[in-house]
Amino acid sequence: MTTPDIILWDVMGTLVHDPFYEEVPAFFGMTLEQLLEVKHPSAWSACERGELSVGDMETSFFADSRSYDIAGLRATMQRSYRWLPDIEALLGALRGRAVPMHVVSNYTPWYAMIEAELCVSNWMPWSFVSCDVGSRKPDATYYAAVLERLSVPAARCVFIDDRDANCAGAKAAGMHAIRFEDGVTTATALSALGFGDLLG
Repeated sequence: MTTPDIILWDVMGTLVHDPFYEEVPAFFGMTLEQLLEVKHPSAWSACERGELSVGDMETSFFADSRSYDIAGLRATMQRSYRWLPDIEALLGALRGRAVPMHVVSNYTPWYAMIEAELCVSNWMPWSFVSCDVGSRKPDATYYAAVLERLSVPAARCVFIDDRDANCAGAKAAGMHAIRFEDGVTTATALSALGFGDLLG
């Protein structure tokens, strides 16, 4: 049986705090529910797939194309990005064991703001961001593109994500999958897969 030795990390809600649920509604003076009612239903996901430019996504953020402080929203999001608890220690332990790691993220080109704030590339490359891949998790084409580019058996990969659907897609592609809850339980799950005592 193939032993997993490559870790594929989701970013938002897994490695990094996602500002969409708290800071972004507050920026607009709305609740999350109010924001979801007025934001464009598909512009963000289209941009995540690379089908819509980031400029067009920004101007069509709201369904009614209302104007807003785009620079202010960008600044609010960038300063709100932060590592989730225990993640840096876990990444450090994995790097100490020379474990290959890659980003597997659904995101727009705004991922550059995450990089500017946290330097994720110090830990792993932004190998598979959906806007660059051209498809989003949990679409089967996304996982196929990842495996094709890595040129490894799926069973060598451990996919870590905070969303059940994305983990199910990874399992369907033949990968190991860990549903992220927090850094400590993720470290325990990785240890069970043979990566050693990571936060002990």
